[in-house]
Amino acid sequence: MSEECTHNCSTCGADCPSRGQAQQSMEASLNPKSSVKKVIGVVSGKGGVGKSLVTSLMACAMQKRGLHAAILDADITGPSIPKAFGVKGPAMANQDGILPMPSERGIDIMSINLLVSDPSDPVIWRGSLIASAVRQFWTDVIWDNVDYMFVDMPPGTGDVPLTVFQSLPVDGILIVTSPQELVSMIVEKALKMAEKMNVPVLGIVENMSYLVCPDCGKKIPIFGESHIADVAMAHHVPVLAQIPVDPRIAACVDAGKIEELEQNWMDDVADMLLRSQA
Repeated sequence: MSEECTHNCSTCGADCPSRGQAQQSMEASLNPKSSVKKVIGVVSGKGGVGKSLVTSLMACAMQKRGLHAAILDADITGPSIPKAFGVKGPAMANQDGILPMPSERGIDIMSINLLVSDPSDPVIWRGSLIASAVRQFWTDVIWDNVDYMFVDMPPGTGDVPLTVFQSLPVDGILIVTSPQELVSMIVEKALKMAEKMNVPVLGIVENMSYLVCPDCGKKIPIFGESHIADVAMAHHVPVLAQIPVDPRIAACVDAGKIEELEQNWMDDVADMLLRSQA
């Protein structure tokens, strides 16, 4: 322990034994009936960059590889995962805990929208209550034999990301961004938060990177040239994928058929996760 230790590990980046012990003691216990092998957080510095899309595509990619994927929707005030998969509540429970809702192809999902009577009703809660709900999605839900759980977090570096980093055994995070220079600056905040929390950053996924011309096949950077490679290099993390602007994405999400979207944008990311497990 450093002589300058403040005894507040959440704001300290030092790699000391006390920090490791504190982090371990803050982790929430998984439901006794649950089994989750890997937990991957999906984060962004700001909203509207496609974090939920990346979460959904990653779960689909792992499910297609014969693994059991699950999504913990930690975006309590802006849940969109059930809509993308066409899953509707109410979620049921038994004496052991809450049961997640399976998608058409077997991806287990838990979201606040599966627990409220009307999915359009706003969740008007303070940050501490929202963080508590996310924690309960881990402790009270029965996650049956999950190989990869993807946690769709709200944007920013506030209560919920802090709760997830401290309460769940996060194996790594994917940071989602878009090409605009302002977003690149905010990505650095997410990177620095992960560094302070000692959470491994697996890499960056850039959404809305380009539009493919339907006539000539040329990639058009409609939101401007990307600067994410420079940010990634500065922090020694890879750019794992670049997702185009594609009308099929909106059509599938609106129809609740994200699992039917034929794409290979996330294949390299899925393969990277599998290699890291081997």
